[in-house]
Amino acid sequence: MNHLAPARFLDRASPPHIATLALATAFGALSMNIFLPSLPGIARHFGTSYAVAQLAVTLYLIANAVMQLFIGPLSDRFGRRPVMLFFIGVALCATLLAIFAPNIETFLAARFLQGTAICGMVIGRAVVRDMVGPAKAASMIGYVTMAMTLAPMLGPMAGGYLDEWFGWQSTFWLLLAFGLAAFLLVLSDLGETNLNKATSMSAQLATMPQLFGSKRFWGYCGAAAFSSGAFFAFVGGGPYLASEFFKLSPSQYGFYFAFAGVGYITGNFISGRFAARIGVNAMMVAGGLVVMSGMLVSLVLLLSGVTHPLAVFAPVVFVGLGNGITLPSANAGIVSVRPKLAGAASGLGGFLQIGGGAILSIAAGFVLGPQTGPMPLILLMLFSASLSVAATMFVMSVDRTNSGKGDDAAA
Repeated sequence: MNHLAPARFLDRASPPHIATLALATAFGALSMNIFLPSLPGIARHFGTSYAVAQLAVTLYLIANAVMQLFIGPLSDRFGRRPVMLFFIGVALCATLLAIFAPNIETFLAARFLQGTAICGMVIGRAVVRDMVGPAKAASMIGYVTMAMTLAPMLGPMAGGYLDEWFGWQSTFWLLLAFGLAAFLLVLSDLGETNLNKATSMSAQLATMPQLFGSKRFWGYCGAAAFSSGAFFAFVGGGPYLASEFFKLSPSQYGFYFAFAGVGYITGNFISGRFAARIGVNAMMVAGGLVVMSGMLVSLVLLLSGVTHPLAVFAPVVFVGLGNGITLPSANAGIVSVRPKLAGAASGLGGFLQIGGGAILSIAAGFVLGPQTGPMPLILLMLFSASLSVAATMFVMSVDRTNSGKGDDAAA
């Protein structure tokens, strides 16, 4: 952990305020989901199928995953501040390109470039780890994520209404304004927290086997990837169910999508209050079990013949709640296994987490069809949540085996 000066708001010579990290992180989350209710309208606008338009989600997630492999190490080498400002700027330019895209190919390319908005989450986690130790990092990440969750929770609701009133481009204008606010706040408040920069990218890459060799690192990554994977499967399949199975309008889907956000912000509040006291592993197990319970409730309702949208969308509250409990602790574990590689660990962990989410998002599109109903999606989400619990149990097993034996022991 670096020896940093106390944080002072809007002072570029000190660590950032928690609100700055929250807003920068929220820009990436909002970029992913604000336009979801507009997917059917975007398909009609460009004269393409829903499956092609849905690539706007998948390509964004793929870009998120790939970019994290570079953003984390770059911030270890050149510093948190310049790297975050650069990549937020790229995302803002991509948002403008999406608004004025003349065809679906250009729009999808813009969505891929928007994936650089993930820098807020990647670098934000590394900044937190620069400032505090692992137990407090889980708590602080929980509060950061709780604060930033308001934007993606309300985003699809706002996006649904904007789509109905002004067209799908209006959601991207709102996103542009939000991203510009995040850029200006980072510019004014984010002081450099990486006081031990890597001497070169090649020297940094030479230390990466230390990260690859940590069983706990892979366990934390698995817990994060499969827990968030349940949510990303919902992101991939939810709009299809809303428009094709339940016949919901964009604003109605935006309302139902907020259920996940309500659960997520509650889970992050719980993490902020209890993670430092209870411990990251216990929080991760609890979160995974919460996600599984929500999917089991939905499964029982569907098997009982309930076909109301609430049978699918209401239990998603538990998906958000479980992720809010699991992810701050899992992400704190990821960046704490090798503190000197916090940026690289955050990037690689994020690559696995978002990359797994992209795969599950695509899988959701494959398992759903006109005759399937919601059941395949619920089963996919339940399977992903169960793997998250299994990954956490693996971490706990490694902790018990290696206790007191060095870096791969319990932190």
